[in-house]
Amino acid sequence: MQTKPIKNGVIAWCAEHAANIDATMFNVDYWQANHAVIGESKGRYTTWFVQTDKRHHQQQWVLRHYWRGGLMAKFSRDAYLYRGLTTTRAYAELALLAQLHQEGFAVPNPIAAKIERFGIWYRADIIIERVANAKDLVAHLAKHLMNNTQWQQLGATIAQFHVRGVYHADLNAKNILFADNKFYLIDFDRGVIKPPQANWQQANLQRLLRSFKKEQAKLPQLQFSEVDFQQLLTGYHTINPINFTGITTN
Repeated sequence: MQTKPIKNGVIAWCAEHAANIDATMFNVDYWQANHAVIGESKGRYTTWFVQTDKRHHQQQWVLRHYWRGGLMAKFSRDAYLYRGLTTTRAYAELALLAQLHQEGFAVPNPIAAKIERFGIWYRADIIIERVANAKDLVAHLAKHLMNNTQWQQLGATIAQFHVRGVYHADLNAKNILFADNKFYLIDFDRGVIKPPQANWQQANLQRLLRSFKKEQAKLPQLQFSEVDFQQLLTGYHTINPINFTGITTN
């Protein structure tokens, strides 16, 4: 991880070809002016997909701004209290992704982050490399079945993160990508590495199950059943044979 000062803030980067990145490149207006926006993902807020030039290896990047959620969003949409660079959400996520990517985990390649201060507050953006040919699990399962082997593979992938002590703060079906028969976890905002324990690992899986059911309620054609989740758990326990008190499927 390296950093350089900008007006009112800092850019941090970990990809070598991102050393010449500047603050304007964290704004979608820059990419639109260069006719380089190639897609978007709309959830509560928009995430942008952009195409870089030769300076940045002609990669496809994902540009995401940090927005507040929940009750705090009523007071401020995107301002966070500044307590030091390494504790900012963008820097922390970039650093975690850099560590996991270096260790060979199935995460996107991190590129850079911008932290911009104003008084005691900051706003932030992050850029990561787009996973080629990837769809999130909701989009994939809306049109395709996954077989038992694939569900078990997904479970084993999650277990590898858990054994390492990687806590994903929002493990849901949309934060899992499927590409070229491989699963990736994305969006590590507020993610941390901590001692592996059954309580938070089980809560993580329970959250994932709830998300599948929530998405299926909105999209009845979603190819998911509790039998599929049992296959996921089978694969999970081949890597992490920890005793849970039980995953509630109701």
